[in-house]
Amino acid sequence: MDNQQKLVNAFVQALGIQQDQVTDTLTYNTIKEWDSTAHMILVAELEDTFDVMLDTDDIIDMSSVGKAKTILANYDIAF
Repeated sequence: MDNQQKLVNAFVQALGIQQDQVTDTLTYNTIKEWDSTAHMILVAELEDTFDVMLDTDDIIDMSSVGKAKTILANYDIAF
């Protein structure tokens, strides 16, 4: 499984949404499933999936799927 699919799966698991909803333009708080509580679940899911520990600034900055990719790239995860 490639990193793109892992990322999609993490969003699907954490937010309880359909795979086709996970696009780079999906943004925090634009769907009811991605609220502040779900954001922390998502962070934990991404950390587990990619075996990283995101710092606080990255967690706050992760405002979209595309931004999540950019942040994870800083941890040497390629998409």
